[in-house]
Amino acid sequence: MFPQRFLIALAALIVGLAASGAARADGAGHRDSKAFDRDSALVLSRSAVGRTLSAHSLTGSDGTPVTLASFEGRPLVVSFIYTSCVHTCPIVTQTLDRAVEVARDTLGRDGFRVATIGFDTPRDTPERMAIFAREQGVGDEDWLFLSADAETLAALSGELGFVFFRSPKGFDHITQTTLIDGEGRVVRQIYGPNFEPPALVEPLMDLALGRPLTGDSLGGLIDRLRLFCTIYDPRLGRYRLDYSIFVAFAVGTLSLGAVAVFLVRNWHHSRSQGTTL
Repeated sequence: MFPQRFLIALAALIVGLAASGAARADGAGHRDSKAFDRDSALVLSRSAVGRTLSAHSLTGSDGTPVTLASFEGRPLVVSFIYTSCVHTCPIVTQTLDRAVEVARDTLGRDGFRVATIGFDTPRDTPERMAIFAREQGVGDEDWLFLSADAETLAALSGELGFVFFRSPKGFDHITQTTLIDGEGRVVRQIYGPNFEPPALVEPLMDLALGRPLTGDSLGGLIDRLRLFCTIYDPRLGRYRLDYSIFVAFAVGTLSLGAVAVFLVRNWHHSRSQGTTL
């Protein structure tokens, strides 16, 4: 007979090995939830800003292959979710949906693209991503819901600074929305499941205003002026033209004009007096 202490230790070892094996079977990136450190996750997330993404291949919700290179030329907004999430991920997606609607209204329908990526491989299949999109009411044609294999997901999440760990409730993960410019470079991280539309729209406007004008296009000039003169109205839930800029410009112009008239008249009066004398 083995001592009772030895049997208890042996049982604990077997349970520990089984749990470790199950965690490894879940795929890359899944770790013990005790290891999740929010401060460290935030540092890793912020360190991704300025990084240029590699060429990754994913799968659309309709089963077609999608490469990150296909997004180049326009800004790309990226969020990570897992489809079995019943709280945070739906909130993140619905918040992003509202912000995207405001951004489309401000920047135009083709100003940027959006990609939501399922990180629970292999459970977040194209079929489940399509169901998730429908459940959240997302119908934007330039918003793709993507799946990836474990190796691709681990590499891409690492480049984007997205940290996630398996936990009893499913996953613990940093809640971030990433903005990537038209050259594939990370330019902004937006944190939290609930954020106001300007958190996304403002940097998108910055990217739009930073693009060089093509030729002497009047339309391009008007678009830049329109973006420059828009402000977010929380009562309307959208951006509107800030006419105070035009009023201030008009008042300033009239004031300068009045000063110029006064100086010219004064000059003529002085000359006429000098001639009379």
